[in-house]
Amino acid sequence: MAAPIKVVVTGAAGQIAYSLLYQVASGAVFGPEQPVYLHLLDIAPMMGVLEGVVMELADCALPLLAGVLPTANPEEAFKDVAAAFLVGAMPRREGMERKDLLSANVRIFKEQGQALDKVARKDVKVLVVGNPANTNAFICAKYAPSIPKENFSAMTRLDQNRAQSQLAAKLGVPVQNVKNVIIWGNHSSTQFPDASNSVVKIGGGEKPVPAAINDDNYLKTTFVSTVQKRGAAVIAARKMSSALSAAKAASDHMRDWFLGSGDRWVSMGVISDGSYGTPRDIVYSFPVTTSNGKWKIVEGLTISDFAREKLDLTGKELVEEKQDALDVCKD
Repeated sequence: MAAPIKVVVTGAAGQIAYSLLYQVASGAVFGPEQPVYLHLLDIAPMMGVLEGVVMELADCALPLLAGVLPTANPEEAFKDVAAAFLVGAMPRREGMERKDLLSANVRIFKEQGQALDKVARKDVKVLVVGNPANTNAFICAKYAPSIPKENFSAMTRLDQNRAQSQLAAKLGVPVQNVKNVIIWGNHSSTQFPDASNSVVKIGGGEKPVPAAINDDNYLKTTFVSTVQKRGAAVIAARKMSSALSAAKAASDHMRDWFLGSGDRWVSMGVISDGSYGTPRDIVYSFPVTTSNGKWKIVEGLTISDFAREKLDLTGKELVEEKQDALDVCKD
């Protein structure tokens, strides 16, 4: 058995963490041979609730769980961690705009970036789940200058999973038969779910999804807007934001980053190098492949005029969000 790795989950007393912690501690993320030592960070008023979560983790009797440290101190939480799930953030409530979230949450991620910089491993992989995730990831990386920028990513895997599931339902195939659907840009309602390069196993062979669906109007309208607005639809139905599906997506994202994505493309919000004419130095979701703990943007895809417009729109929003966030950090 390998030596345990330290893994931090922030917002550890919250809804998403409640589903996520079991997945991390059970081996679903880092593999069935990798023990984990969980660091659980939340704010001081949540320590009582967190104590209950710690009890439940003990009661799961998980062979791979080497230990648990509950804390309200970021420097204690981030000490020597190999992986960080930054889930804790002020949640969006019904009727709230992302901009309302921005100023509250950017300050949290500035502080966490500084703590990571000070005490985390320099090869730590940081996944930002708390919204606005792309911009929070950018700020976190900015305030952790000793950790490589490519070690910070924002979660758009939930959007990818949603998109894959919509396409599979439309085609009447199991969800794993659809691959290489892409989420471009921001984890917001400007994101662009793109099925133009995706393929489906159907009728004994592989076929491009656009040819299999054969409804260009659906792929440009209903499909895009359903995925873009799915988070709001869940809030409207559940009266709380996505938690189970968000935790599953966070697990998927970190597992593929650590263990490799195989022959599938995965969507990750990563620091932009200007690929596909996107603005540089923002955290933008691209199709990537992962191996040996590194991600690489998929190259050489054709961008239609329709897609170009969508990529530019979400890029423009991210540039504006980045500026707003930098302004908040100056205060």
